[in-house]
Amino acid sequence: MTNPDYQPSEKDYLQKIKVEDAVGLTLGHDITEVRPGEYKGPSFRKGHTVEQRDLCHLMRLGKRHLYVLDLDKNQVHEDDAVIELARALAGPGVTFESSPREGKIQLIAAYDGLFKVRVDPLIEFNMVPDVMCASLHNNTPAKKGHRLAGTRAIPLVIDRDVLDQAVSLAREAFPIFAVKVFNPVTARLIITGNEVYEGLIEDRFEAIVSRKLTTYGATLAETVILPDDRNRIASTVRRFIDAGTDLIITTGGMSVDPDDVTRLGIQAAGVHPMYYGAAVLPGAMFLLAYHENIPVVGIPACGLYHETTIFDLMLPRLLAGETPDNRDLARLAHGGLCLDCTTCRYPDCSFGKTG
Repeated sequence: MTNPDYQPSEKDYLQKIKVEDAVGLTLGHDITEVRPGEYKGPSFRKGHTVEQRDLCHLMRLGKRHLYVLDLDKNQVHEDDAVIELARALAGPGVTFESSPREGKIQLIAAYDGLFKVRVDPLIEFNMVPDVMCASLHNNTPAKKGHRLAGTRAIPLVIDRDVLDQAVSLAREAFPIFAVKVFNPVTARLIITGNEVYEGLIEDRFEAIVSRKLTTYGATLAETVILPDDRNRIASTVRRFIDAGTDLIITTGGMSVDPDDVTRLGIQAAGVHPMYYGAAVLPGAMFLLAYHENIPVVGIPACGLYHETTIFDLMLPRLLAGETPDNRDLARLAHGGLCLDCTTCRYPDCSFGKTG
């Protein structure tokens, strides 16, 4: 699309015909109609045979001439080309419309899951002249049927060699787009804090965590409230591991206060590796650790006071079976600042949109 050395072919495949002489001819491209505030789309589709009654409508659209295609073997119509592009771009969990519109196709989610984008190959794809593709951000939670990306052949007719270059690039990097299904995870929750354990304040973390798990089809099987006691936290983590838990979540006790011993308890349970700290606000004191294939996360107190935090960025990835590490936590720096909007719009905002 941006190669400065590319020279487009001459448009000798088009025969210009006056509208009044076009009756009985077959359109080689869609004809778009725009009615501000009402409609934008094709009034006449590629393949439509022009009839006498169409002439007034075509003239109202400003058409004084139409074009008939005469393609050779090295030229591909935009609608045929974009189907090849979509097939090469769409990986597991990604499907696309069967009928292009004005040379464009939308790629959509075949099921609920985590949308994955191979960003560098997508950029290289868009360096190929006469093709384009735009998508949502990598690691965006997706619902079945939601639009993920759109691709098109830019000119009405694209050279076969150029199309093959784009298709080959996408196939070599396959899959540029994919949706990873959310696993039916069983989670257990440890809520820490002397003030909660002693009943001085009422816990609010359980409802928050349960709601966010349910969004992705996960189940909260058990909740335990513990004091700030390293040994009791460690023994409960070990019990959860032995119980066949898929995801262990802890809340509270993540700061530098001497009474905050949650991460020490997780460490004492033999959980390793452990990553403490994330380049995200809110959520800098987030903890992520693994016991073999079981993730253990520590949500800092910010999870109580902010609608969206680091937990919302990491949870979909964990439920999709990924194992983020300290570099992934650092990579979140770009886009990791939540603006604390009065009305939270996440995920329809910049938060967490790391490339």
